[in-house]
Amino acid sequence: MMPQSSKTPALLVSVRNVEEAAAALAGGADVIDVKEPSLGSLGMAKPSDISAVIKHVNGIRPVSAALGELRGWRIPAGRCSTGLSWVKLGLAGVVSNFDWTTRLADLQREFQRFLNARLVAVAYADARLADAPPVNDVVEFAIREKFETVLIDTFVKDGRSLLDWVTIRQLSELKERLQENGLSLALAGSLQAEHIRRLLPIAPDWIAVRSSACRGGRSGRIDVDLVSELAALVRGESLCVVQ
Repeated sequence: MMPQSSKTPALLVSVRNVEEAAAALAGGADVIDVKEPSLGSLGMAKPSDISAVIKHVNGIRPVSAALGELRGWRIPAGRCSTGLSWVKLGLAGVVSNFDWTTRLADLQREFQRFLNARLVAVAYADARLADAPPVNDVVEFAIREKFETVLIDTFVKDGRSLLDWVTIRQLSELKERLQENGLSLALAGSLQAEHIRRLLPIAPDWIAVRSSACRGGRSGRIDVDLVSELAALVRGESLCVVQ
């Protein structure tokens, strides 16, 4: 199960490869997530890179992976890497002429059956830019289909953060709605230190980062010191500012 603490979220750090995974682990990440940021918000890394990260982490921390967008997903669940705890598929482009609810519910069962991996329900806060369903629709779907976790992210990576699209109050209400139904909340979307400080009172179960953990931004490289500072911030161990 994902962390359900009312105080301390888990820090998820998205990495491209083994080298970045090693830096994230050394910096204190709670979850290692594998994705290819050049391919979009939930760009899928090469299967060989996903497998290599799983092997390197070797059970020290849970590993999750981004698998791209649901509408373009064609790979049978059974062909994905074993050893993943969670997988994520975005909902860009599904509003127009696509039965995303049936497909996503079917895949939830497939990933659980073949990989023992839980499929995260992903909602894009900038849904109108992504032709994606509104956040509230995804939340209600996830509750109805008994998903374990909802991730609220941003589809377009243009310098705006999650909090440019949704308010703290709205997120707090979503957290309460999910918690009442036994679901966890993960928050992402170009989150920097100042955003994380504002989000901590909501007590999300996960804080997910990449750009703020990289030297050179989202397309740069994971830096162990930046991860350490973010981990301390999330855990309330430091008031340091991540540059």
